[in-house]
Amino acid sequence: MIDPVLPALACPHCDGPLTRTDGTLGCPQGHRFDLARQGYVSLLGRRSRTDTGDSAEMVTARDAFLAAGHYRPTADAVTALCPADAQVLLEVGAGTGWYLAAVLAARPGAVGIALDASVRAARRAASASPAIGSVVADAWSRLPVADGAVDVALSIFAPRDAAELSRVLRPDGRLIVVTPAPAHLAELIGPLGMLTVDAGKDAKLAASLAGEFVADGSTDVRSPLRLDRDDLRRLVLMGPSARHVDRESLDRTLAAGPDVTVATLAVTVSRWRRR
Repeated sequence: MIDPVLPALACPHCDGPLTRTDGTLGCPQGHRFDLARQGYVSLLGRRSRTDTGDSAEMVTARDAFLAAGHYRPTADAVTALCPADAQVLLEVGAGTGWYLAAVLAARPGAVGIALDASVRAARRAASASPAIGSVVADAWSRLPVADGAVDVALSIFAPRDAAELSRVLRPDGRLIVVTPAPAHLAELIGPLGMLTVDAGKDAKLAASLAGEFVADGSTDVRSPLRLDRDDLRRLVLMGPSARHVDRESLDRTLAAGPDVTVATLAVTVSRWRRR
């Protein structure tokens, strides 16, 4: 599964090109990286961190929630903003690879790199699409991707390093970012103890990208979500709220609530071009 994206990858230690020999990737300087039997490869640099990666519980919850299609309007908006001629895509903080797989399904012949710090997420992403190469890497270190190798980079509810994304994009490449709006899941934040959305998130995004990117269009996605108790539990446990929420308290709250809860999906999908 790594072969389709191998020309776009680079050694995390020396930036050299990578080739595959049986179950190993290697560069001319002699650095070697074993391909996991699940189909992903770990390309962590010396200063890379993985302690912020999603846990097995978070990955399982996200996989089930996204598979139910609740966030399909977001994936459709990302796909619509992705240039039709894009051939090599990169998603940082790709998680299970669900969004990247959705975009690739509408781009026959295109390939994608799913990059995430979580080994557990990388295992899922490796099976999300035959067009995906799954890589364990730290988005805040130098990306194991060659200069100018990517047509489109995706950052969907994930942190991003503007300079690194600019480096790996072609001169005419595009960055697509998904950020939650203040109304996103607002009905659930108080009752379920979820993290709030920063009202100034759009301004902070623009400021963080200003040195490398220029705005190139955006779409606001607003859609009602009908969620049963299992959906709600997965929603809480698949994101950053999972790191602090008390499971027993959450289950009591869900058991006392209605069978179906209506909440709001509210995100902004923005596209950016390199300066």
